[in-house]
Amino acid sequence: MKFNKFTSFIIFFTSILTFFLLWVFFADKVKDLYVKNVLNQSENTIVFNEALDVFGRKDLNLENFWDTYNLIRANYIESDFVEKESLEQGAVKWLVDALGDIHSEYLDPEETEQFTKVLSWDFEWIWAVVDSVDIGIVVERVLKWSPAKEFWIRNGDIILEANGEKLVELDLYEAVEKIKGPAWSKVLLKILRTWEKDFLEIEVIRQKITIPSVESEVIEWTNNFYIALNMFWDNSSEEFLKALEESKQYDWLIIDLRDNGWGYLESAVEILSKFIENGEVIVKTQYKNQENNFSYKSRNDGRIYENKIVILINGNSASASEIVAWALSDYNKAILVWEKSYGKWSVQQPFEFDNGALLKITIAKWLTPKWRDIDKEGISPDIEILFEDIDYEEKYDRQLEEAKKILEIYKSNNSKGFVIDSYNESRELN
Repeated sequence: MKFNKFTSFIIFFTSILTFFLLWVFFADKVKDLYVKNVLNQSENTIVFNEALDVFGRKDLNLENFWDTYNLIRANYIESDFVEKESLEQGAVKWLVDALGDIHSEYLDPEETEQFTKVLSWDFEWIWAVVDSVDIGIVVERVLKWSPAKEFWIRNGDIILEANGEKLVELDLYEAVEKIKGPAWSKVLLKILRTWEKDFLEIEVIRQKITIPSVESEVIEWTNNFYIALNMFWDNSSEEFLKALEESKQYDWLIIDLRDNGWGYLESAVEILSKFIENGEVIVKTQYKNQENNFSYKSRNDGRIYENKIVILINGNSASASEIVAWALSDYNKAILVWEKSYGKWSVQQPFEFDNGALLKITIAKWLTPKWRDIDKEGISPDIEILFEDIDYEEKYDRQLEEAKKILEIYKSNNSKGFVIDSYNESRELN
């Protein structure tokens, strides 16, 4: 009996010691197992919140969440047919959506696959940035050189049907699949345009497009130069600087940043360094941890482009293009023409999960050299020029043509204010 008692004591002591070591060295593993066990209990709300307290997560009160989950399991008529993974993915989406940040999003594995395919541009469709709404999908941004642009699809258009198929009950990716198709095939879109009395039917020819990073040319019948900067990719700054060098043999310059909604900050810094004095602040980044805050400064080599500049921006000009437009305007290097820009002065970072899902969240904001936050505000133009209905019918680029006139006034006067006032006065007289 003594031997048996001693043996029992040793086994008991060893068990306690083992549990303690597991708790110390494998707390995360124990936590996961514990939480999984808690989730399987019908009366799990109080216990789960106690578990959160144990593991230091007192900042979230999930009582309503678990109460709702339990009520669904107990009462929802088709709960047996709802996949657990769908509820899990939906819960995570809700968590990210609750941030109220349109640039932060969680993509489940299937959506991530679709998103990766979109980034590759390896498909054919109308080439517009879209989002889902209750009655279809809304066009948020029409890309330059796209079929949508060619056939005058406009920002704000709501696509209700594609080839007679309603999009109302489809999610975003399902709706996009209805619009996609082989290159050079046609898709008939039924469109709601809020300021039109009747629905529109527009036939668009699908294409696989390649958007050139930079385009340049001499403006016809003038000694002025035009550079369209369509995106800020790896080689964009190199291509732009080559065009800028060529432009120096001409008088003045128009830079077209319309529909340029994405790209690398570093490319923008390299481009701006050719216009702004060395060491001057171009843009600042502000992080949650202020120790990571950083100011991007001009890296000018002593040669500064001094000719007068007119910049074209629109509601699709965002991110890096806004930084370029703001800096050139703020340092009195350029006049901004057309309409208010998009207003995206934030930085997103992707985080990948083992199951193939992707979380993209805003980790920093861009600020002006004077610490001004213009995220969601956009940049207002010095001179606003809007398209007229006849421009869409005749495919007339009114913004570019008016920019040429503004440049001619700018050439004869060094005052931005005088040029702006003079041009606006001439419009009133006409």
